[in-house]
Amino acid sequence: MTAALVEKNDARTPGPSRGNDVPPPSSHRRAKRERAFDDVPRWQIYVPLGIYLLFTLIPFYWMFLFAVRPAGSTSLVPWPMTGDHFSKVWNERSFALFFQNSMIVGVATLIATTLVALAGGYALARFDFKIKGAFMLALLCSQFIPGALMLVPLFEIFKNLQMINSLGSVVIAETVFQLPLSIILISGFIKNVPVSLEEAAWVDGCSRFKAFCAVVLPLLRPGLIAVGSFAFVHSWNHFLFALMFLSEQDKQTIPVGLNTLIGADSVDLGALAAGGVIAAVPVVIVFAFIQKWLITGFSAGAVKG
Repeated sequence: MTAALVEKNDARTPGPSRGNDVPPPSSHRRAKRERAFDDVPRWQIYVPLGIYLLFTLIPFYWMFLFAVRPAGSTSLVPWPMTGDHFSKVWNERSFALFFQNSMIVGVATLIATTLVALAGGYALARFDFKIKGAFMLALLCSQFIPGALMLVPLFEIFKNLQMINSLGSVVIAETVFQLPLSIILISGFIKNVPVSLEEAAWVDGCSRFKAFCAVVLPLLRPGLIAVGSFAFVHSWNHFLFALMFLSEQDKQTIPVGLNTLIGADSVDLGALAAGGVIAAVPVVIVFAFIQKWLITGFSAGAVKG
């Protein structure tokens, strides 16, 4: 009878807790979503993506077709191919000069934006001051101001500084409008670098600037590439500032040069398409080489920290 009572008590006694073996609700929901995604037929994923890719690539194919197709041809296949349109816009329409001016503006904007964003981002990430929150709010709010609203005051400023018809005016304008986002991204990226790394360099006798260059700067490569490439591509493609501040033909950039190919009564589609291909090539090359760094830089600067 004693054995029976012991067995009864053992049956009533709760066993050891199994709570640690039960996955949390969030993990269960995530696993459920993953199983639901695995159950979706692949054609339901690839068909919409294929349609989107088709609509994205058709304009580029059309531009390439007009650029390499002989004048007067109506073929939908780029054969036979000709380089007459490229030769025309490069030699007769001064696109070689436009390309050079755009490259100067793009590279100068890249360098200026990166350097100033480094200084501003480091200050926001490492120092505390009274108006820090208000300054960050002002940077964010500045992104809602269209550049067209600033054309008149900027034109007056550059006129008083005798910088009209100077590539420097476009570089300054582009840099100013790229800085808010660039500073925010660099600041978020620097916050992810532990301060202890700099403190260790200070203990070893480095100054703040030397410690930043030796310890922090090498870790900022993805962020710098993201900010620099974004500044370059935006200044390369921007039309408004170059149109307003550059009136002489030998100072114009590629977007303004493309606009000159559109006449009042007719449009040379072949030359216009060839100019578009020339304008797109540097941007495609930039993104082809830095896409990994670009995604890493934007995600680390905007999400973390």
